[in-house]
Amino acid sequence: MLIELRGVTKVYHVGGEDVHALAGVDLDIDLHEYVAIMGPSGSGKSTLMNMVGCLDTPSGGSYKLNGVEIRDCDDDELARIRNKEIGFVFQTFNLLARADALHNVELPLVYNGTSPQERRRRAVESLTAVGLADRMHHRPNELSGGQRQRVAIARALVNRPSIILADEPTGNLDSRTGEEIMGALEKVYEQGNTIILVTHEEDIAKHARRVVRLHDGLIAEDRRTR
Repeated sequence: MLIELRGVTKVYHVGGEDVHALAGVDLDIDLHEYVAIMGPSGSGKSTLMNMVGCLDTPSGGSYKLNGVEIRDCDDDELARIRNKEIGFVFQTFNLLARADALHNVELPLVYNGTSPQERRRRAVESLTAVGLADRMHHRPNELSGGQRQRVAIARALVNRPSIILADEPTGNLDSRTGEEIMGALEKVYEQGNTIILVTHEEDIAKHARRVVRLHDGLIAEDRRTR
């Protein structure tokens, strides 16, 4: 099992009060699944995404990623797991404005010490896979919103992670461009990646094979769609 959550809780202390963002979540996600996590604002979906992405740790319960108990990891181990196991795609793209597409995609490989020649080869491979072979020397301000999100997907792929975690990946795009990005993610899934998609849009969630709905920090529905 790739992801195992058992009784996961998350409590934030805000203004002297305890806010229970997750109230005891049980969830399994296997290799090569395509899962959409949905729910209204305040349902816990962003907290769950941060937990799965090792950007946050549980207040209680167990989260195992590839058999590793995340709560037992120190900050260095968590950083290594994020770099090696998880590719992030954000709504806001999170690209370096002064760097071209090729350098933006290379960045995760810089952090893990990959040689310059291998970094370049893999970044070119990732950009080609998302249809941007002819845009790799363009900076973000020279690219459309859809092209920028494709660069972000290429960056997420370059480390060959276990999981692609996409947080509202079409949120800043028009509907036509959003469908193009979902098509790009479909190809990523078909190549064998596990995709976890956080969205509040039903037409985006329909691309997934399984939909998990949260309400008040608990799973209200977990169903396969095809």
